[in-house]
Amino acid sequence: MLDAEFFCRWLTLAASWVERDADRLTALDSPIGDADHGSNLLRGFRAVIATLDEQHPDTPGAVLAVAGRRLVSTVGGASGPLYGTLLRRTGKALGDAVEVDRDELAEALRTGVDAVAGLGGATPGDKTMLDALVPAATALRTSFAAAREAAEQGALATTPMLARKGRASYVGERSIGHQDPGATSSALLVAALAETAGASGEEDTSGE
Repeated sequence: MLDAEFFCRWLTLAASWVERDADRLTALDSPIGDADHGSNLLRGFRAVIATLDEQHPDTPGAVLAVAGRRLVSTVGGASGPLYGTLLRRTGKALGDAVEVDRDELAEALRTGVDAVAGLGGATPGDKTMLDALVPAATALRTSFAAAREAAEQGALATTPMLARKGRASYVGERSIGHQDPGATSSALLVAALAETAGASGEEDTSGE
């Protein structure tokens, strides 16, 4: 089962990977965005970890709600509202449960992903973070590893796409040939989740 400590470990690992990959995320954002995706996420996740250390939320839903609110308040551009919505709505869907299983997390994550889609008006194939998140949420019902693979493949698949939503859509056909930074950072977040599950011996956690 997955408790508040598990979710804190996940976000802590995600923050360290954002720190590691911030320059790469910004480089991906440079030709099709504002060249600030990595630096914005880095600032946001540093703030998330500091806030979690201060507040010590005691349920999975509370951890994600705290993290989501902090991202909204610290991350510039569209990333803050989008990632904040993802975590807050996923946390809300988890409710007040002290522990959740993988199936419950998959269902809640899908709720969060749907909220992101509603906020940005995007669908898979538009070259956005949804190209990683939608397949990941579906694959999470199978395993954490499957979610990681689906997210990473989804991010890679954005390279030949024409951006139809988000900042990248402003550059039109020049968006073709560039991997979407939002999908890439989303895949990083899912990979950190899978890594945390593996390290915790939770890979087979399921409601079945």
